[in-house]
Amino acid sequence: MINNEQVIGYLPDERPQFWKLLLYALQQVIVMFPATVAVAIITGFHISTTIFASGLATLCFVLVTGRKIPLYYGSSFSYIAAIGSLMASEALAGYGLNDKIAIAQFGIVMSGFVSIAAGFIVNRFGQDTIEKILPASITGPIAMVIGLTLAGTALQDAASIAIDAAGTPAVPESQAAFATNMAWVVSLVTLIATILFSVYLKGFAGQIPLLLGPIVGCLTAFIIRLATGIDLFKVLPETANSGFFALPIFTLPKPTWMAVMAIMPVAIATIPESTAHIYQLDIYVNDLANKKKVGKKYNIAELLGLNLIGDGLGDIVAGLIGGPAGTNYGENISAMAITRVFSIPVLIAASIIAMVISCFTPLINAIYSIPTSVIGGMEIYLFGAIAAQGVAIMIEKKVDMFSARNIAVIATIMVIGLGGQYAYGGNIPFFGIEIPCIAGAAIFGIIMNLILNIGKRK
Repeated sequence: MINNEQVIGYLPDERPQFWKLLLYALQQVIVMFPATVAVAIITGFHISTTIFASGLATLCFVLVTGRKIPLYYGSSFSYIAAIGSLMASEALAGYGLNDKIAIAQFGIVMSGFVSIAAGFIVNRFGQDTIEKILPASITGPIAMVIGLTLAGTALQDAASIAIDAAGTPAVPESQAAFATNMAWVVSLVTLIATILFSVYLKGFAGQIPLLLGPIVGCLTAFIIRLATGIDLFKVLPETANSGFFALPIFTLPKPTWMAVMAIMPVAIATIPESTAHIYQLDIYVNDLANKKKVGKKYNIAELLGLNLIGDGLGDIVAGLIGGPAGTNYGENISAMAITRVFSIPVLIAASIIAMVISCFTPLINAIYSIPTSVIGGMEIYLFGAIAAQGVAIMIEKKVDMFSARNIAVIATIMVIGLGGQYAYGGNIPFFGIEIPCIAGAAIFGIIMNLILNIGKRK
């Protein structure tokens, strides 16, 4: 028989001792850190603001869900393609970085309302309603398109060499070809190291391959600098903060329909992920409750609608201050499952620690200097993983790939999304307007699915 003293772990409404609480909270920050920072680096958002936004959004999530759902909010890879395409578009060519971020912020804020609306629909009509509008035959290929439209960006970054503050290569022209080869070496080392860590490391170390892989890549770039004189590390801009502490750079959203069309539809693809997380969490928490014999059931799965509302609020909060869109993190759920620490006070402490760390200037500047080739190596793995997740969604939901309806929906989403990216640079010209390829693919897929299901037998 298992008694209470033999089972170590903390349920959502339990609080560890203070020193344990701080250690558990720091662990949660370390787990979320690599992915959240990677999103900021890839999209061009301010790193300090992104970290701060993750902490603030988590606090808001915990409060709006009544301290019942132990989830950490961090930046989402699903939005990278839409945000990156928007900020790199010709329409924003003459804008400064903060202006581009401000325009993207408006789309991020509006995407939050998609999740909130989905949450209210679930609360009112049940989860089946969402699955009818957004079945796996839509959300799966959308996730695949999101990942695959970034394939070109990943390879370009993998071969990138350092540039100075003026935007010119930091190596002589005669060494450019050799420097590019060294960049490929760094990116491949980063890619292989990240994959090996994610596959073979177990326990806590297995949760942070996105931290360990780039460290190996940076060490490789440092060795190359010592051996060849080729410096692949990025030069800090003149505007980089000096000193020990500095507040993050906060910007306000600038309303524009272009941002709404580019970013808002991506929220559709994050709903299945958030749904899977809440059911996964329910299993872990109640398993611990049973082993501790607390005589209480935690009905977390029944809070799906509230979870989606909290997720949407997180996007709005992050978007209002200058952070990327996000979602609740599977990495943190895995860390909680391994340690059996599901304490809400731990997540609150983690949120506060993240906001404090965001003001630590030496750390932020060190992250800014990471070679682009290191980021490119990570991107090859991450963007492919996003696409693979789309396949996983369809497998998990047992999508019938021999159904003419499903094939029609999946095929059109894939071709419109990928074709729009590689033929038109991400924006499809249509009757005088520019439609972002991901948004166009998602909208067409939803409409096509609804039309094809008219008169379909239950």
